Amino acid sequence: MITVDFTLFPITPGQQVLDVGCGNGRHAFEAYRRGADVVAFDHNENDLAEVATMFSAMRTAGEAPAGAQADTVKGDALDMPFEDGTFDRVVAAEILEHIPHDTQAIAELYRVLRPGGIAAVTVPSWLPERLCWALSEDYHTNEGGHVRIYTRAELEAKLKAAGFEIGPHHHAHALHTPYWWLKCAVGTANEKHPLVASYHRLLVWDILRAPKVTRATERLLNPLIGKSVVVYLRKPAKAGSGDEGLGAGT
Repeated sequence: MITVDFTLFPITPGQQVLDVGCGNGRHAFEAYRRGADVVAFDHNENDLAEVATMFSAMRTAGEAPAGAQADTVKGDALDMPFEDGTFDRVVAAEILEHIPHDTQAIAELYRVLRPGGIAAVTVPSWLPERLCWALSEDYHTNEGGHVRIYTRAELEAKLKAAGFEIGPHHHAHALHTPYWWLKCAVGTANEKHPLVASYHRLLVWDILRAPKVTRATERLLNPLIGKSVVVYLRKPAKAGSGDEGLGAGT
């Protein structure tokens, strides 16, 4: 399930791409398919092992262009083991809401991105997230859970304070929002509840089949109840070293 729109976050073969807090690797895999040299970065060794296995399977199946490279690195988003300006593209999808020192993490995203490079940052949208917190204390008090709710204005202000130029934004995954509301209402661990199980089957069907009716419905609902908000950013370029892509849709 891809959150980032790759028309607003263009990737070309040979670019250096970092997926911070990669989790199951969804954005890292897409960047690899597009020919980038990808680093999937996370603190969770189990997730990284699964991502590495998938990278290997993609290479074997020829799903990535010849010459593209993909690797996994374990570490802390507050102190990443990369040189300044290493990456052409940086993705941070659904991680800042987990980090108490989010401004430090944002500073690290800025540091490792090259001048003129583009970043994509996603967090849960304010309204869907606020209702989840209201419906369930467990949703946001469990270990590793969400520690804050962002408005887009707050997120963009923190990103701008770090030095980023703010570009387009959009919302995504509106059809997933009712699923999380249901889970919060009946208990976040109650996966077998009939309503939760039925809605989950609907989401799996939608992901696998992508029927036109649900895709159109989600596009209409995204601005209202999209589960995630995505903001696209640029690190200011040095004179004469601009990059393309971020201006579209601004």
